[in-house]
Order: sequence, then structure tokens, then C-alpha cells
Amino acid sequence: MFWRGVWGYLPANIIQGLVGFGAIVVFTRLLSAEDFGRYAIAFSIMTLVHVGTFSWLEAAMARFWAAEQGQALADHFLTLYRTAAVMSVAVLPFAALLLWVSPIGDGLKLAIAAGLVGIPIRCLAKLAQERFRASGEVTKSAGMDIAVTLGGFAIGAFCAFHGVGAASPLIGLAVGPLLVLPFVLPNELKQARGGVLYRDRLGSYARYGYPIAAGLGLSLIMASTDRFLLEIYMGPAAVGAYHAGYSLANRTLDVLFIWLGAAGTPALIMAWERGSREAFMKAAREQASTFILIGLPAAVGVALVARPLADFMIGEDLRSVAASVTPWIALSALLSGSTAYYLSQSFVLGRRTDRLLLTLCIPAGANVILNLILVPSMGVHGAAIATATSFGIGVLASIGMGRSIVAMPIPWDTLIRCGVASAAMAAAVLPLPAIGGVAELILKAGVGAIVYGGVVMILNAAGVRDLATRLIGARLNRSATA
Repeated sequence: MFWRGVWGYLPANIIQGLVGFGAIVVFTRLLSAEDFGRYAIAFSIMTLVHVGTFSWLEAAMARFWAAEQGQALADHFLTLYRTAAVMSVAVLPFAALLLWVSPIGDGLKLAIAAGLVGIPIRCLAKLAQERFRASGEVTKSAGMDIAVTLGGFAIGAFCAFHGVGAASPLIGLAVGPLLVLPFVLPNELKQARGGVLYRDRLGSYARYGYPIAAGLGLSLIMASTDRFLLEIYMGPAAVGAYHAGYSLANRTLDVLFIWLGAAGTPALIMAWERGSREAFMKAAREQASTFILIGLPAAVGVALVARPLADFMIGEDLRSVAASVTPWIALSALLSGSTAYYLSQSFVLGRRTDRLLLTLCIPAGANVILNLILVPSMGVHGAAIATATSFGIGVLASIGMGRSIVAMPIPWDTLIRCGVASAAMAAAVLPLPAIGGVAELILKAGVGAIVYGGVVMILNAAGVRDLATRLIGARLNRSATA
């Protein structure tokens, strides 16, 4: 199930990556530095509200679908969709009232409003997509993801081009999922026919999902505290420059982890619920090795090409500062992705999301303290260092507290071999001349990929040489038979 998902979700994640980079190119040029900073703040607020209101329902859809059958499945769907509708009616007017009376500028207020309006729309789309993933319907999930991503980007870019300002990307994020809901929502609601909303079922969903939502909220605090403090101490232009660098590095790694996590999480849940312990451990070790094999060189590579990548991707007003913080954010993204999409699965599988919340409190608290100390004196660089350090603390907390629930295996052999290959890549790339622009980016990325791939094959990291040998042998056998 894992590898079927890996290959099935690949097109969607390629689109995600291209659109993510395209958004950086487009919005850092069409929006002023101040508007880009306002967008970053509004995006953080929107995400925090979404997590605090609807993410627990999405988590319940993903986790409980595999355990439900027959009438219970209809109850499952009805409970989730009806609760989402009730919360939309209850939460949005209250949020709108708070926004209306808040003493902030009109540009930021409009951007936040656009983000808030899109929250229930994205929740409905997310519920459908989580169901597709849980049931192994890779094609539907990937297709929906591609449509939402492309539609949202196109609409946001159109608005930015016509001078809508900081709200432009958020309008795209709201309208994108709205375009696909007519094609997926009716069939999802049919599965709720005959269902009954039982309070004990809703309570179990809340006990499972709210700690996850609170944990996501703490993760967002780690990713957002720096922006709010930069706004206070340095203004929206500094927020825009920092967010550009953050997006450049984080988006690269995030796309990889979302891709692998979309395939990996349902496979782990299925192996845990319906397989043996041996099968689960094998699946978990395979996933961890794949994460390391792809994620580690990606983080090192982004750090190595930070300057030419920023020159190519980011508007002139923002690129210098963005490039300087990119290596720190690449490290943060690697640590964050490893925790969220692998190490923290021990709490999800064991249904001990209360422990997950406790685990996330540790790095979130450290992040706030470090930002308060470092941002006033070091600005954007202090924010980047604080973020990387707090995510490192989060890795240690997840390993230490998760082992008593479900011990997720750590493939140290793969980590060491991929680390050696990444070091060889860095040794080959660093002496290369800084010729600037796209030429430097292509040169360094190409040399780095060749060196890393060659060393990985020599060391047989994550069994890639064995896999290549098997594939070549199978191809030769087919040719001989033909």
C-alpha cells in the first residue's frame, strides 16, 4: 500500500512543488514587501483558526475510517459532516465580529477575512480527501489535490495581478477547493444516508482529534511566533523577507514529506490495525529509510544552493535576506517533517494523542522563549536559529515519549550512509564557483545530485543498489523470455 501511494501521489506532489515555487516567484514580484508580509501574517492566523476548529474532524476521518464497516460507516460520515456544518455556522460569525472590531489596517483585515471565509470550504474538501487516502483511492485523492492546487494558484495570481493586494493568495486558497466540491461532495454525503449521530462517537472523535489539533496549533505557534515578533520589532517588510526565505526552504522539504506521508500514514495504520507486529515493523522501517534517503539530501541541497535559488525565485527586494536564512529553515523543515510524518505516528497508532500534545508543548515553549530572546537582537537570523533549535528539541521529545507507546524503528544504518553521501555532496558543491543566477543553480544542483546518487549506490544506502539490481535482473529476464 505504501509504494502504491508513493507512486500514485507523485504527480500531485510534483504539481504541489511547482506551484509552491511558482507562488514564491509570482507573489514576491506582484506584491510589495509590505503586502507579502501582511499575507504571511494573515495566512498564519487563518491556519491557526482552521486548526483550532476543524482539524480534529479531519484527523478523525483519517484515523477511524479503516475500523468502521456497514451501518457504523454511515454513522461515521454523518457525525463528521454534520458537526462540520454546525461548527461553520457557530464559528465564522464570531470570528467575523472579532475581525471587524480589531484595530488593524484595512489591507491586513481584508486578507484575514479572505482566509477565514475559506476555512469551512477547505474543511469539506479535506474531509473528502482524507477519506480517499484512508480507503486507498490514490487516483481520486491525487486528482483532487492537483485541481485544488492549480485552481487556487491561478485565481490568487489573477487577483494579485489586478491589484487586490495581500488578500490575493488567500482568495485563491478559498476558491480553489470550492471549484472541486460539486464533483466530490455529493457522493461523500450519500455515504452518510441512514447514519445516526451518537454523542459517544463524537466524544471519541474529539478525544482523539482535539489533541492532534492542539498539537498542530503548537506546531503553528513554532512556525508563526517569529513572524509576529518580527512584525512588532521590524515591521511587515521584514516579515515578508523572512517568509520568502522560509517558504523557499520549507516548501521544498514540506512537499517531499507530504508526498511520503500521504502514502505512509494510511499504510502504517492499515498495517497496525490489520497486520502482524512483524509486518508493521518492516513497513515502518522501510518508510523511515525512504524519508531519510530523500529528505536528508534535499535539506542539504537547499542549503547549498540558497543564494542562486533565491536569485532565481524571489523578487529583488526580498532575496538577500531570504537567502541568508534559507539554510536554517532547511534544517528546521527536515526536523519538523521527520517528527510530524514519522516519529509522531507512535501517538496516532496508539491513540494516545494526549501524549502527542504534551510532546509538542516542549518545543513550542522553547520556540517562544528563544524567539523572545533572539529576535530583538538578531532579527530574521535570530528567528531562523530559534525555529531550527526548537524543532530539534521536538525530535528528541517525540523519540523519548513515543517509545513507551509504539516504538517507531530508527534505521541508523541508513541514516549514517545517507549522511556520508550528503557530506560528499557538500564537499563537491562548496568549491564550485559562484557564477550567479540560473547557471550556478543548475551547476551546483546537477553536481550535487550526481555525487549523492553515486555515493548512495556505492554504500547501498536504504538498499538502493539491491533494488536496482533486482529491477535490472527482472528487465533482463523479461527481455530473454520475449
